[in-house]
Parts: sequence; structure tokens; C-alpha cells
Amino acid sequence: MIRIVLCDDQDIVTEGMQVILSTVRGFEVIGVAHDGAEAVDLVAELNPDLVLMDLRMPIMNGIQATREIHRTYPAVKVLILTTYDDDVWVFDAIRAGAAGYLLKDTPREQLIAAIRGTVSGDTHVDPKVAGKLFGQIARSASGPMGDTTFGEDLSDREREVLKLIAKGLSNADIADALYLSKGTVQNYVSSIFMKLEVTDRTQAAVLALKHGLGQAWG
Repeated sequence: MIRIVLCDDQDIVTEGMQVILSTVRGFEVIGVAHDGAEAVDLVAELNPDLVLMDLRMPIMNGIQATREIHRTYPAVKVLILTTYDDDVWVFDAIRAGAAGYLLKDTPREQLIAAIRGTVSGDTHVDPKVAGKLFGQIARSASGPMGDTTFGEDLSDREREVLKLIAKGLSNADIADALYLSKGTVQNYVSSIFMKLEVTDRTQAAVLALKHGLGQAWG
């Protein structure tokens, strides 16, 4: 059972999401917050698997709430669901620790798949904002080839896996691409997270792209 907290300041949105998610086997909406501060409190009280988080809200916005949840409860995934596709919002959300970023016009089946995938450790970024995210990362890179010392303790195979994470591939896709078992890929991913001192695929991908590792590896 995937236990979900909804956070949006508009009742019509939370009520609609409850109706949609209640029809999905294996999903349970265990709490509803109407601002970021309420979301943080609910996470502390209920320990959900995932928070479906809006961005622009009173008292505490979604960026601030995501940062606090990620810092204090790193096992809880935050999936942004918003109308805002501005590149600053997108980049700030990912930097705050969001595991994915979707727009509210995302089709129902894609939203359901994104929730399941996010809880499993995959990254889901709406194609409409992915270009803006990667553009921001590219502009913040430290140089044409990035930081040549970053990630130097990764093995060659770990670099291959990280490169594919940065391209948005799931563990299953990476396993197929590198002719490895899913369990072996998961072990590599866990090792990469430990060495890069990150807790999810989104952060690993952002770091890889920011430091030009994708370009350096071709």
C-alpha cells in the first residue's frame, strides 16, 4: 500500500485528487494539507510514503516544505504537482529535494505511474519542464567539461550507471541497456548515492549534469 499525503491550498484540487487516487488499487490518501507547514506536520505525524505537493501556497510554500521534509524525513518522497512551469520554480524544487515534477494537466494514468515510480526510486519530470531544468543545470555548470574531480571515486561501471540515471532511465531500463540484473543495478545505484552523498535519483542526475559528467563520458 502506497500511503499518500496531498498538499494543495485549493479544496477543489485535493478533493479531485482524493477521488482519482481512491480508485487506484494499492493507493491510500492518509492526509490532506492546505499549506506547506501543514504538510510538514502531517509527514511527522503520519510518515507517508509520498507527498503530492503544490508550490505556491500561503504560510509555507511547496519549495520550503519540500526542503524541510527532505532534510528531516529523507525517506519520504515529494512529487511536485503544480501549474507552474517556470524554470526557477522547477530548479528550486529539485534542489530542495523533490523526487519529481509534474504539471496538473498530466493525464491520470501518467500521474498514477509517476506516483508508483517515484516511491520505487525512479525520477519523473514532465517533458514540458525537463528542458528548462537541464538548461538551468547546464548554465550553472562549473565549466565546459564540468568539475573533473567530481565523482572520481566512482568505478567505471558506476559512472555508466550514473550517466543513464542522468538521462532519466529507470533501473529496469539500465539493466536492459547494460545487460545486468535489476538487483545488480540497484546495488550500483545505492553505492552511487552513498559516494555522492545524495538520497535519490533526481539529486544524483542533477549533480551529474551540473558537473558535466554526461558530456565528459560522451
